[in-house]
Amino acid sequence: MPTSASPASPTRKIAAIGAVVALVVALVAIGIAVGKAVEGDSDSGTNTPRAAASVSPREDDGQQQLYDQLAQQTSRRTDGDPLAVGKKDAPVVLVEYADYQCSFCGRFTRETQPELIKKFVDDGTLRIEFRNFTIYGADSERAARASWAAGQQGKFWQMHDELYAKTNKGSALAEDKLVEMARKSGVADLDRFRSDLNGAAAAAALKKDQNEGYGIGVQSTPSFLVNGRPIAGAQPTDVFEQTVRKAAEQAKKAGTSGGAAKGSGKAEEPAK
Repeated sequence: MPTSASPASPTRKIAAIGAVVALVVALVAIGIAVGKAVEGDSDSGTNTPRAAASVSPREDDGQQQLYDQLAQQTSRRTDGDPLAVGKKDAPVVLVEYADYQCSFCGRFTRETQPELIKKFVDDGTLRIEFRNFTIYGADSERAARASWAAGQQGKFWQMHDELYAKTNKGSALAEDKLVEMARKSGVADLDRFRSDLNGAAAAAALKKDQNEGYGIGVQSTPSFLVNGRPIAGAQPTDVFEQTVRKAAEQAKKAGTSGGAAKGSGKAEEPAK
């Protein structure tokens, strides 16, 4: 597991845009990599999964600027995004990088996300954007493409929750099993679902999410950005709540609502 390191104080006068990008990547890598999750993979159960720890370095104005830049880089705020829930112009965006074979990702989905939706998404404060960031190989990639395919028929969140209802691994994510999950999730056209799952558009969407994660230094799942501020691992719900509140206060002080987004966006609804 990577060890913690103290990030160098970023300079407030950066001449080259390349230096800005390098500092952003370094900051996020520190915040996320130090909390790399250790997943137990022993059939005997002797290796117990441990949640990653979040690192919150002391922040100054320069670091806040980097968080803001990272939020602009990663918060897509796309109209009708099936992998998002919440208003497009919400003042706070939580971006999640996750793998469907990751038990901690499932824990966040089952325990924390419903609370965040109830407390912050429903009142317009928060938008949640999901990214398929696969780290466990072909089975994870197939599940990611399946969730994207379900989203093409308006059932992403239902499929997402079905995949995370328990920790599915290996053969449990075979194509026929995924088709059955899609059926349970309410996907109407299963032939189209199979075609979308195996199509070039699904592969391209997965690649886009992966490249975004790698580009900012994501090394483990789940990893989160809350208005650009990193949270590593399935932290307790109150950690997310405090971070969302802090981000909302910061956005209010800055006089922003939805960053670069303009106008009002209709909230996409996840599965209940």
